[in-house]
Amino acid sequence: MPRSLTVRVVQDPSDGFRHLPHLHVQAPDLRVSFDVLGGGRIRARMTGPAVPALRGTEHRADLSARPDEVHGAAARLCTRWKERFVDFQPVDDQGRALRNRQRPFATAADLTAEPEHELRTVVADLARGGASLLFDTLLRGDDVQTVMFRSYLLSALSLQGLRIRFDSDLHLPWPMLCVAAAPGAGEASLDTLFARFLGHRHQIEHTGDAYAWIGAPPTTQSQPVVSLNHDVRVGRTTRADEVAKALADGTLCTVRTTYEELIRDFERPDLDEQLMYFWCHGEFVGNAPEPPVLAIRLTDGIPFDGHTVRELRAGHRHGPFHPLVLLNACYAGVAGASADRAFLSRMLIEHGAQGVLGPLIAMPQAFAAEYALEFVTRYLRAEANAGRIAHDLARHFATRYRNPLGFAYGLHGGMDARLERTDGGEA
Repeated sequence: MPRSLTVRVVQDPSDGFRHLPHLHVQAPDLRVSFDVLGGGRIRARMTGPAVPALRGTEHRADLSARPDEVHGAAARLCTRWKERFVDFQPVDDQGRALRNRQRPFATAADLTAEPEHELRTVVADLARGGASLLFDTLLRGDDVQTVMFRSYLLSALSLQGLRIRFDSDLHLPWPMLCVAAAPGAGEASLDTLFARFLGHRHQIEHTGDAYAWIGAPPTTQSQPVVSLNHDVRVGRTTRADEVAKALADGTLCTVRTTYEELIRDFERPDLDEQLMYFWCHGEFVGNAPEPPVLAIRLTDGIPFDGHTVRELRAGHRHGPFHPLVLLNACYAGVAGASADRAFLSRMLIEHGAQGVLGPLIAMPQAFAAEYALEFVTRYLRAEANAGRIAHDLARHFATRYRNPLGFAYGLHGGMDARLERTDGGEA
């Protein structure tokens, strides 16, 4: 009677190159690249089945926008979300804050009880800013190449359900960008406004490096191996405890609360986790003469940043470290246009992580905990890949709870990351 035999690879002459990621993932429907060239120029390129193929070349245009200008506009949009939505404060007829409604959009994830006209007014402002960043700043211009590129891109983005990769030297809040409003549509409903956001319409990831990691695929386990890395003082009034329970349910879960525990394990060559969850504060710290970088802090308050990741993992590039990282670093948004928002994510990916999911703005803790609970639960059930889950959650919170903050979570790589389990036998 046929039966499965356990196979152990004792010699691998190809050194893992037969497992290159592009051999076993689906290509995106649309790949849009923004390359920063010498002299501060930006070259836009676009390929994929979602746009018509051109004879002899690709869709390409040299843009008139400059990187500092685009980064400044992106930082302004993120600040706008914080000031206009997260910090929204209703007032009475005399301009005094309503005591029974203190920052209502920040204190709960469910906004169905909030006045529809208030939500519609604020979300319309955010949608206008998201469309302006994409079309009036990044893709502005009247030359033939830019006009054609903008037209083809708008046509693709106006579709629904694409898998889009922004392979870009410019790290922008892609899910928060918007397609333009329909001309002459008048005042839009809240659902119509939500549908303009790219995070509502499509699965999106941001990438930037070729061959982020080369080697064997992530390992599979009968019990997922996960970790909770957190500041125990954060989010005591939220559902953070439920997230911790969801992480530990049916898994091998490591809990870390200090810098020493974190660096101890990051330094291990055999560190092998499928999901790493960070629930802590983040801030941008000075790194002169380079841009400030994001540092996260666990309970002891010692900063952990991308430089630390490189110090600890540089000698273990071919190890089994290939997790998806959920970096729920609360209030990690920053207004400075020169800040390197992506450095920590980039270092994690460069040293093995499949991708990093995290907030693109200063995210309120109440929503961050609800989002994490939904994401962790769905990911550990292996319901779908990370890109599909993030897209579904953006729509879920918008449709069911009238809350757009799901659009303010972005994937740095990892759109195809998915939890793989064995059948309980030896992998």
